[in-house]
Amino acid sequence: MENKDAVPLLAALAQPNRLAAFRALVVAGPAGLTPGVLAEQLGMPAATLSFHLKALTHAGLVDATRDGRRLIYRADFNRMNALLGFLTANCCGGVPCALPATSCHC
Repeated sequence: MENKDAVPLLAALAQPNRLAAFRALVVAGPAGLTPGVLAEQLGMPAATLSFHLKALTHAGLVDATRDGRRLIYRADFNRMNALLGFLTANCCGGVPCALPATSCHC
């Protein structure tokens, strides 16, 4: 991943409602959530949630699949992990991030 790839992902997450929705989908795991369940969990109106899910989907952090008449939204864990890897690739000058924070001389 390069800067040009990471910026849209970070921009999509740089809004409190979108971040909350994405985190809820991460917690839900591969099973995902329907918009109705997600809206209820977040206490968010359906129209507002739809707007934010569209932004997350456009960024590639979330995808939706149809299950009969229902839409199921899921976090794209590969994309999320790629972003996390990009953010930590040069952590502590290349020393693996598994070291305790007190051992890291960043």
